Amino acid sequence: MTTTAPTTSAGTAAHAARPDALPGRRRRSVRTAERRWGLLLAAPATLHTLIWIGAPILVAIVLSFTAYDIIHAPEFAGLENYATIFTDGLFWLSVLHNVIIAAVGIPVSMFLALVFATMLDRALPGRGAFRVMVFLPHITATVAVAMIWLWIYSPSQSGLMNVVLGLVGIGPLPFLTDPDLALGSVILVTIWQGIGLKMLIYLAAMQGVDDQLYEAADLDGANAVQKFFRITVPMLKPATFFILVTSLISNFQTFDLIYILTEGGPANSTSVVTYRIYQTAFQEFRVGLANAQSVILLLILVVLAFLSRRIVGGSDDD
Repeated sequence: MTTTAPTTSAGTAAHAARPDALPGRRRRSVRTAERRWGLLLAAPATLHTLIWIGAPILVAIVLSFTAYDIIHAPEFAGLENYATIFTDGLFWLSVLHNVIIAAVGIPVSMFLALVFATMLDRALPGRGAFRVMVFLPHITATVAVAMIWLWIYSPSQSGLMNVVLGLVGIGPLPFLTDPDLALGSVILVTIWQGIGLKMLIYLAAMQGVDDQLYEAADLDGANAVQKFFRITVPMLKPATFFILVTSLISNFQTFDLIYILTEGGPANSTSVVTYRIYQTAFQEFRVGLANAQSVILLLILVVLAFLSRRIVGGSDDD
């Protein structure tokens, strides 16, 4: 009895130290305290979201049902703004341009980012400098990026692109003033600017893959290509989902690049949704209609995020 009592006492104390082993009333009080601390710690971020995201969305939804021109007070207009949107060919043309930019630019930039991340995942000479060069366009102000590309695309003989094309007997080409070339030229800029962040995300995800998976594949006789497509790519699925969704959102928020490069032209060939909303609100002074367009844009982004989740999946458990 004397030898087992301390063990029993120690076991009882250890058992009682666990929250699940506490009496019912005390266990509930512990969980309540944890819940309160959780709510308290989440309160600043929640408040920030409600004030700077939730409130503007709510205001936009309310104003979307009004006729408002900034000067006069808003007047209730019902569904008139939404009816106008569905007959606004220029708005849907802008949506189509965003879809084209996303359908071409995002897959290309994701593929190049994955290639670069695979290269940088190995101990190659100069990889630090290469990483900086690829990432630099992302952290450079978009206005500065647009100004650089205005020079590159300059139709004169001083434009870098036309200088290069002139070496092979082509050009000069009006990259930003020809309706057939302008949208493709904008897509090239979005690809160039977007590779860096995607590359770093892929690189971080690759470094988190367990080396034992590759060792097991080596024992099974798998080559580098098989390991890449059977191990690396599936393990990068959460990163791919994150990159795809954020890239889609960023694509539909593109404004300053279009404003500096083309102002939606020529002949509306590069107009995108945000630029069309800007025109409606600040050039045509139809603020109620612009808010309705913003609500439609929000719905488009929600649908695209849902489709991305269904197609790509966000975790390995899907």
